Amino acid sequence: MMNVKEVRRDLHQIPELGFKEYKTQQYLLNIIETFPQTYLSVKTWKTGILVRVTGKNPQKTIGFRADIDGLPITEETGYPFQSSHEGKMHACGHDFHMTIALGALERLAHDPIDDHALFVFQPAEEGPGGALPLMQSQEFNAWRPDIIFALHIAPELPVGTVSTRGGLLFANTSELFIDFAGKGGHAAYPHLTKDMVVAASAFISQLQQIVSRRIDPLESAVVTIGKMEGGFVQNVIAEHARLEGTIRTLEPNTIDIVKKNIEKFAKGFEISYDCSISIDYGSNYYQVFNTEAIVDQFKEVVISQGLIWKEAKPAMTGEDFGYFLKDIPGFMFWLGVDSAHGLHHSKLQPNEDALQIGVKSVETTIRQLS
Repeated sequence: MMNVKEVRRDLHQIPELGFKEYKTQQYLLNIIETFPQTYLSVKTWKTGILVRVTGKNPQKTIGFRADIDGLPITEETGYPFQSSHEGKMHACGHDFHMTIALGALERLAHDPIDDHALFVFQPAEEGPGGALPLMQSQEFNAWRPDIIFALHIAPELPVGTVSTRGGLLFANTSELFIDFAGKGGHAAYPHLTKDMVVAASAFISQLQQIVSRRIDPLESAVVTIGKMEGGFVQNVIAEHARLEGTIRTLEPNTIDIVKKNIEKFAKGFEISYDCSISIDYGSNYYQVFNTEAIVDQFKEVVISQGLIWKEAKPAMTGEDFGYFLKDIPGFMFWLGVDSAHGLHHSKLQPNEDALQIGVKSVETTIRQLS
């Protein structure tokens, strides 16, 4: 059987961004080739991989999805096996997700279930979003599962703890990019310019009114601007400015209300500040909504393994696995990995003892759902 720690460390060293996971795809294929091939069929889609374990008496297909891309973050873990790709890191645990999927796949390759099992190694979860185009592909629909589930590491939870809930787990999310174009000029002659730093700054303040005054207080929403760019030097008024942020809501229709209000504000600002404003929503992710009955079955698996079950709370986290659950029954769960640093942090260090727990949980759940 493969050494899960070695595989995780190999994958950790080669993080790649969405739809550029070429080394990752080849590494995964190489590992999969070492498994017994009698029951395995493999398809590739872009930089992703689909592996079906043929069932002995198939009536349905049970799917498990693992995301495979990294993040544009410079690693600061100090690992002897840290990223060899400068400015890129597996800072969201996808090296864990892939390794756990491989471990469960290997076990099923040796001892298949009656039904088909499908392992989906999905690219571009962090952006621009791989789930939706993958689901629309010929390759996926040829083996489309009847049930699908996935996991995500949880740095804040101890090893041996598993957490999820029926119903809403993660929010609807959208990226937000707003570009302002005006007229630059000398700082001594502001009346001859259209200052886009001023316009963008005022726009940020206006955005805060959307959640506080345009959204039902009983429907949660977040609009955050995390990055602002404008100007080049202290004595020149900026001709351009750019805001980058995120929108998150618990109800699918609420995100549309937020966007419509942003667009209304933009039209008003174009008149008030005599400028042009363009808006790009980037990647949009649908909510992760777990199927109650299947979560109940999963809870039985967790307890039977002697693991600690923790009921999760809904979070404003985003995950494109929500697109799978929009059309296919299933769920996502948190796997405790006990790291002092959280997701998307340059010093994230998940405890590798969680790897075998993840492998067994995934394998046992597939067998339970069959």
